[in-house]
Amino acid sequence: MPAYTVTELNNFIKNILTTDPKLNNIWVQGEISNLTKHSSGHYYFTIKDEKSQVSCVSFRSVNRTLRFEPERNMKVLVFGSIDVYTIRGQYQLRVLDMRPDGIGELYKAYEQLKERLEKEGLFAPIHKQSIPKFPKKIGVATSPTGAAIHDILNVIGRRYPVDILLSPTIVQGEKSAESIVRSIELLNRTEVDVIIVGRGGGSLEDLWSFNEEAVARAIFNSEKPIVSAVGHETDFTISDFTADLRAPTPSAAAELVVPDKKEVKRHISNLSVRMESEIGHMISERKRHLEHLREKIEPEHFRDMLRQDYQHLDELTSKLSASIERIVENKTAELRLHASRLNSVSPLNTIGRGYSITISPDNRKIVTEVADVKEEDEVDVVVTDGILECNVRKIRSDRKKYLSFEK
Repeated sequence: MPAYTVTELNNFIKNILTTDPKLNNIWVQGEISNLTKHSSGHYYFTIKDEKSQVSCVSFRSVNRTLRFEPERNMKVLVFGSIDVYTIRGQYQLRVLDMRPDGIGELYKAYEQLKERLEKEGLFAPIHKQSIPKFPKKIGVATSPTGAAIHDILNVIGRRYPVDILLSPTIVQGEKSAESIVRSIELLNRTEVDVIIVGRGGGSLEDLWSFNEEAVARAIFNSEKPIVSAVGHETDFTISDFTADLRAPTPSAAAELVVPDKKEVKRHISNLSVRMESEIGHMISERKRHLEHLREKIEPEHFRDMLRQDYQHLDELTSKLSASIERIVENKTAELRLHASRLNSVSPLNTIGRGYSITISPDNRKIVTEVADVKEEDEVDVVVTDGILECNVRKIRSDRKKYLSFEK
């Protein structure tokens, strides 16, 4: 048999592998490792499971169509065909498409929870709290070892240094949702003015804690305003929708919760200039007003004002006196009218016409009929100029002798 050259052998093996239909257009499940993103736009990596690994190449034309950014340790489903890199005699999987493993189920759960919470009103703007412009203390719920806390500290330290209270939080894994909820509850018991909740970027699985319903409700129920800063600018989680403010990154969250001290100084300087100008304007207005008042109180002008006031006072006094006289005359006439009416029904007026009034001194009642007294009773008879003290000698019911007008 003739001897093969290395190139001939590799080409022969490549021909066998690439023409086998079982090795073309296949799906392979594994975890990305040794990822290299070349400047040419091509990706070189391996996918592995617990026991084995296989080399992969994904060319730029395929990478432009991917809907996610591959990262190390990301579990993926790779669609491709077996190929051979003849220069090294290395077989590899040529990638035609790639998807995060389990993304379909996770995305479905994400959409279902998002729709349900939105119907409950957890995303409504009416529930959003305002972020304080000048916070004195900021709470942060994130990993103490991640890049997010360092970015937040650097940005706040540069822009507007304030106190920062870190609640160490697990932001990935099975216990991460519980840890995030606990940190939010702890920070609500402190004196922080605003809370940043978040972490750096990652796969959908890495960020999934911030899509948990318990975390969403903890953010919604927080008495302190919360800024959600999860992942990168293109990452959206349920926490972003329930938070009072969404920041695309942890660094952006730090910029949103504190002002820029340079801008504050510039604003204060502008206010100072405006205040000086306004005060100068007010002083000028007051000066003109004082000049106007000074002109009004010139000696001769002041005396003229006094004369005018004297004359006006005399006029008012005359009107008041005339008004009082009219009131007194009206009341006098009214008094006379009432006195005349009272006099017409006065008992004294009746006595003056020749009548008298008999009074029983025992009970001080007026005697109007013979039944009011008995014989030998003492009575007082009131006449025009005095009182007659009399005894009843005899009682008669016949009065015609004294009243000639009775028939």
